[in-house]
Amino acid sequence: MNAEPFLQLDRVIHEKGRLGIMSALMARPQMAFTELRDLLQMTDGNLTSHVRTLQEAGYVAVAKSFQNNRPLTTLALTADGEKAFRNYVALLAEIVEITKQFGIEPAKVPSTK
Repeated sequence: MNAEPFLQLDRVIHEKGRLGIMSALMARPQMAFTELRDLLQMTDGNLTSHVRTLQEAGYVAVAKSFQNNRPLTTLALTADGEKAFRNYVALLAEIVEITKQFGIEPAKVPSTK
């Protein structure tokens, strides 16, 4: 079995909290911190920590402003972040194909609809 795709997985994105952040920002390019926190059911501290890691990697941009005299933190995916996420998803697809070569079919995920 070729281990190369496994070794190429981006460790910054691979952690489930950061994967959730990146996935949400791929769906909606810009989100308020509180909106993302509520969507992912994370604490402020946990989300802040993961956002900082993604920001340091250049995957997420953070903007601070005021709305109705209240602070507003907005998160957005950068071009590098979008590219990294697309590469990550492509590697996952490659890994799925590799496992199929060994007769292992991915489990069917039940619909949430």
